[in-house]
Amino acid sequence: QVQLVESGGGLVQAGDSLRLSCAASGRTYAMGWFRQAPGKEREFVAAISRSYGITYYADSVKGRFTISRNNAENTVDLQMNSLKPEDTAVYYCAAKDSDYVSRASGPYDYWGQGTQVTVSS
Repeated sequence: QVQLVESGGGLVQAGDSLRLSCAASGRTYAMGWFRQAPGKEREFVAAISRSYGITYYADSVKGRFTISRNNAENTVDLQMNSLKPEDTAVYYCAAKDSDYVSRASGPYDYWGQGTQVTVSS
């Protein structure tokens, strides 16, 4: 059983940047970030494969967010630039036992507890 721990959330102003980190207790394959705003369903943000570093992004964050990983340290980061109030949500790190990158949340096997990101206008 892999455990995921997120860090780096906080309160920032619109236009600011924030970097989220996720540390896994063991080897993981595809990893992703999802977010859930109050009253809304959890949505895909970004994902990355272990091999080749193949990345996928939601259209809403493309060009502003960058996902990266360090396989040796079993970590994945999400660099968020040009933050907007609509980016406010709890951000969750997720990991899979396979390296097939998915935008859907169902295929992910492990989840972190989430970290709050609040962007004020």
